[in-house]
Amino acid sequence: MNINFITILFFSIFVFVALKCEKKYNTLEPDGKVSAIFETDPVSASEDTADDPCVWVHPTDPSLSIIIGTDKDENSPGLRVYDMNGKQIYFTSNEKANNVDIRYGMELAGEKTDIITAGLRVSNTLGVYKVNPESRTLTSISARAINLGIEVYGSCMYKDVSTNIFYAIVNDKKGNVEQYRLFDNGSGLVDAELVRTLKLGGQLEGCVADDILGNLYIGEEEYGIWKYDASPGASDNGILIDTMGPHIAPDVEGLSIYYANESTGYLIASSQGDDAYVIYTREGENKFIGRFSVVDSETIDGTSGTDGIDVCNMNLGGQLSNGIFIVQDDVNDIGNQNFKIISWSDIASLFNPPLVVNNEWDIR
Repeated sequence: MNINFITILFFSIFVFVALKCEKKYNTLEPDGKVSAIFETDPVSASEDTADDPCVWVHPTDPSLSIIIGTDKDENSPGLRVYDMNGKQIYFTSNEKANNVDIRYGMELAGEKTDIITAGLRVSNTLGVYKVNPESRTLTSISARAINLGIEVYGSCMYKDVSTNIFYAIVNDKKGNVEQYRLFDNGSGLVDAELVRTLKLGGQLEGCVADDILGNLYIGEEEYGIWKYDASPGASDNGILIDTMGPHIAPDVEGLSIYYANESTGYLIASSQGDDAYVIYTREGENKFIGRFSVVDSETIDGTSGTDGIDVCNMNLGGQLSNGIFIVQDDVNDIGNQNFKIISWSDIASLFNPPLVVNNEWDIR
């Protein structure tokens, strides 16, 4: 048989198989493009270490609010704290953690305390910290090594406003979810007990809970976004609100909720595969609204390959008086990875009709 024929035959088979195996997601063009107005100092390592941010809103002075971001650096992992201009003001060393989340007003030793949780991936424990408002630093307040039953990957929090009970939710790469009730151990430290497990099909990470409507959203990275009742006694059956296709290119990564008021707002997801962000209604069936991207300005580069995101409707002072959207940037043009800070009002104006801007609704 002719050698050239054999070569062509094998090449044709290889191309055919490659095309059959490749998943293509022809996502919709973004409805608009926006640029960051601030960016954080970069993390210290050049590897993929920055991951997820959350915002703490200062009780009296919005300009003193902070951004907390995870740093997964193998040599010096921890939580980095930035001011609202993006300057790092504090660092607390701990184990590698992908995600960080915050809830306000947990009563510890008779005092209202704003707490942060993170799933610590080396020891498979839950890290719990409090925000010190005066110094804008973090202090560990775990009552013990809170061991988890899975190899933790992602995490988020839920505060049931009807009962004032706080929960931490953790997940892993095998589709497992654990929900823990957080409580004061009697000495002003936080302990936890497992109250629920869930099982999904594939690798998980991003999750977010709607404290008022009682919904828990979980991102199955290569499949879609699931919605569950966040109550630990609720059904284990989830609802798939969107899957890979015109809206999301895998992986679905960060998830966050914009509270417009008690019952309306937006669910936002990071569409990592095409450097975009997807907006759904918070209420009802989480209907798709649109997509946007973050592009270069004259001084700050755009974002790509985003992992974690966070959004906050509240007044954070100055150019962020109408709220904030924060995203991890996988490739920072002027250094190592960092987080980009975007005005919510700039995003809202991209859509027709414009999205709601309400900086007076206070989730705390």
